[in-house]
Amino acid sequence: MSTETTLSMDDRLIGAPAEYLTPAERPTLAAAQEWCRTLATTHYENFHVATWFLPKRIRPYFESIYAFSRVSDDLGDEVADTAVATRLLTSWRAMLDECYDQPERSRHPVFVALQQTTSETQAPKQLFADLIHAFQMDQTVTRYESLEQLVGYSHYSANPVGRLVLWVSGYRDEERAMLSDKVCTALQLINFWQDVVEDWERDRRYLPADTMARFGVTDATIAGKQFTPEYRAMMVYLVDYARTMLAEGAAISGTVDRELAVTLQLFSKGGFAAIDGIVAQGYDVLAKRPSVSKATKAKLLAGALAGKFLGLFSGGRQ
Repeated sequence: MSTETTLSMDDRLIGAPAEYLTPAERPTLAAAQEWCRTLATTHYENFHVATWFLPKRIRPYFESIYAFSRVSDDLGDEVADTAVATRLLTSWRAMLDECYDQPERSRHPVFVALQQTTSETQAPKQLFADLIHAFQMDQTVTRYESLEQLVGYSHYSANPVGRLVLWVSGYRDEERAMLSDKVCTALQLINFWQDVVEDWERDRRYLPADTMARFGVTDATIAGKQFTPEYRAMMVYLVDYARTMLAEGAAISGTVDRELAVTLQLFSKGGFAAIDGIVAQGYDVLAKRPSVSKATKAKLLAGALAGKFLGLFSGGRQ
């Protein structure tokens, strides 16, 4: 990344991945924004594609939000020592407070870029704090007992991102925010259903215990990658649960301007495509991780492009 990451003596992120260390000197806003843009475009290609459909003036907002979320996640997930990860996340939360309360002291490129986002949009600090809270939860909670608990976790881990997207796009009402919550929670659940084996290998289980018990699935079933009729029945139920929630939330695209609608539809359709991937392999997520084919991704992109150009020729509004 373009911003130098020379470690200062008082750096609070000692123990973090080297690319996330705070530079010795505060970067310019342009350099900080470039740092966030590089992180976004090199770590998650779908984010880069989706933001292309947004008005150019608000793309830096999205990139700073993504960078904040990405670093927060990696401080929790990419640091093997739980105690170190917990300390880093606590420091990151203090740096968030500093960004809002003493912005002149911020030196990390994420918070230098985020300052423009928060000052120009008045984005609530609590939404960013909720994301950090989710990653702090990951350090101590590795099993979930019910779907309700998973939905509660998603309140912190996924929903703030959708609400921030709406907020910086000028939509502040709770009705749209609740639709966004459904989309974001559904996408989080779908990701869990895809990553059962990978999560298990990291000593995490996001399949709810009560649902497992209802269908006669045990931890041994997951550990042994035993795709039984009971496991299939459970996955059918869980996938249908997420599909219904996603379908309900997807209605949000009809309530926003066309440019934002194209981006929101891209994420919703991506979620449905991921579900289709699970179904296509007979719900057997234990044999291999379901994925969205390149052909499907191309089709989604083509549809989004059509929506983008339609918006341009119709004045950009639905």
